[in-house]
Amino acid sequence: MRRRWILVVPVAVLVTALLAGIATWTQSGGLERDLAARAQAALFEAGLPTGDVRFDGRDATLSGFPPGQALRALEIVQHVDGVRAAKVTGDVIPVAPSTTSSPPPPPTTSTTASPPPTTSTTAPPPTDKAGVQAEIDRLLTEAPIAFEPDSARLTPEGEQAARSIAIALAKAPAGFRYRVTGHVARGPGGESAALKLSRDRARAVARILTANGLAAKRVTYRGLGDTRPATGGEEDRRVEITVV
Repeated sequence: MRRRWILVVPVAVLVTALLAGIATWTQSGGLERDLAARAQAALFEAGLPTGDVRFDGRDATLSGFPPGQALRALEIVQHVDGVRAAKVTGDVIPVAPSTTSSPPPPPTTSTTASPPPTTSTTAPPPTDKAGVQAEIDRLLTEAPIAFEPDSARLTPEGEQAARSIAIALAKAPAGFRYRVTGHVARGPGGESAALKLSRDRARAVARILTANGLAAKRVTYRGLGDTRPATGGEEDRRVEITVV
């Protein structure tokens, strides 16, 4: 009887440790997604939506930013609530310290007060369907969602473009719903292959939207294959996002 208890105790300890590890791993993944979404939102607000931010726990790694914007992006991410540390990969243009000191201004007896500094404000996000649709169309025109040839795998630029749209839509009214539509040009596989590829691409974009702040019930997707061509060429291979 004593030997049986000796065997049961280590097994119980091992099971408890395994369950605790699974719970920790699950919570960590949720934390990283939350931090990534908030960091991308802060960068978007600052006009720096072109780079990528990934988290390992609370530690951020930034990549893909132009050298002249990398340090600014790093500063923004470091101030996001919950971020412990951040670093930048790739080229960075450092801020060079001034090597010459400017002479002090001459004394003045004027009592005229200097004008207050001017501040710039950004326009608030649109709250009507037409305004939100116009913002979606603008973002897609500036940075179309691109895929690897003949696949539903987004390019790094296409993934970043989809995340930028998700961040913008997260600021729209919560009652709005969105439909993602995929279009492709007909290839060697004919109509059925074009229909499947367009649907897979639309689903891939919908998943990015729901992974970056939109509830799954607010996003639907469909593929229309090559049934609604644009003007030919690359414009036939496109993804549209519509407010419904």
